[in-house]
Amino acid sequence: MKSLPQKIVILAALVSAALAYSSEYFSASACTKVRQRVPWTSLTKEEKKSYIQADLCLMKAPSKLGIPGAVTRWDDIQWPHVVQTASVHFVGAFLPFHRYYMTAHERLIRDECGYTGRYPYWDEPADIGKLAQSELWSDEYFGGDGTGPGGCIETGPFANLTLRWTQDKRSVPHCLVRRFNELALTLASNASRERCNALDNFVDAWNCLETGPHGSGHGAVGGLMSDPTLSPGDPIFYLHHSWLDKLWWEWQKGNSSKRLSDVGGLNTPSFGSFPGGPSSGFPNGTFPGFPGNGSFPGFPGNGSFPGFPGNGSFPGLPGNGSFPGFPGNGSFPGIPGFGLGGGGPEFSEYFGDNGNWTTLNHRLYMAEIFPNITIGDVMNVNGDVVCSEYLNA
Repeated sequence: MKSLPQKIVILAALVSAALAYSSEYFSASACTKVRQRVPWTSLTKEEKKSYIQADLCLMKAPSKLGIPGAVTRWDDIQWPHVVQTASVHFVGAFLPFHRYYMTAHERLIRDECGYTGRYPYWDEPADIGKLAQSELWSDEYFGGDGTGPGGCIETGPFANLTLRWTQDKRSVPHCLVRRFNELALTLASNASRERCNALDNFVDAWNCLETGPHGSGHGAVGGLMSDPTLSPGDPIFYLHHSWLDKLWWEWQKGNSSKRLSDVGGLNTPSFGSFPGGPSSGFPNGTFPGFPGNGSFPGFPGNGSFPGFPGNGSFPGLPGNGSFPGFPGNGSFPGIPGFGLGGGGPEFSEYFGDNGNWTTLNHRLYMAEIFPNITIGDVMNVNGDVVCSEYLNA
């Protein structure tokens, strides 16, 4: 078994090798036809079926990254998120990284699995008050709530999905867990979106989007989606984050001459608590604008993740101090010191910001699935990298 220093050296080498790539990768396929991104409900029936089949294709295709423990292409696409959780959440790169991450997923299902339809997002406000009744959760599409042992889903095409990554980057086979929570979806309200849109600078708007609407789909679906590291294992993750990216794009278009170049915020988080901290850029160590009660915004201060019993464990699950099926390490998944990826110098030293403040030169690492690019490369959704446009329902 490799020691921790050896693992860091290997990871640093992988990151350094990836730097050989650049945004020049995309210049040969400059954006000549902008692709549409639409609500799931706007896809044709054939597009919906094809999209599900494309994700299943990634789940069956063999891994290409050579990461120890990865078996499938689905493992590969999760890895950039797993390995750098700390450097892509509650930092200035949060929105740009996830924009590129959605683009990487879209390119994989198109280039490797033959998907030709429009790329979908989850129109979350439309499902407020009727989460479980959404078409998304039908047996034909994403399957439903977790009804099996430990909250494993038992319906739909992903019922037998084998996931592997753990918060500390080990490979331990486990199922797809969901724990629906209707209350959490209220963070997707139009009022929440309008509050963010009214803010004039990137740092304020990013904080608002990450701590408000971002929590809606994650908390509402629950289970794996409530885990800041492992949530990309649930296929609904990509629809949720595409919707969040749409909200950022709407904010950018509100004053495009300024906001297509407006970024900022710390590029490495400073955790005094989860997820805020005295020096993390959030006041009083909590989510901005919410009571400092130790809980997720707008929910009772019971010391647990949104709306779930404060039982000292992952939301709604046995009080063993850990995520189901993983060793009980006594911590909330992803707390620093318990395997949270992306906090080491092998990441912070390649950002390219010349300091701890996020700039347009900040490099986005996609684990060699696609080349490293900069935040500046993804600021315009209509540009060469993303080459898309979001349409309303």
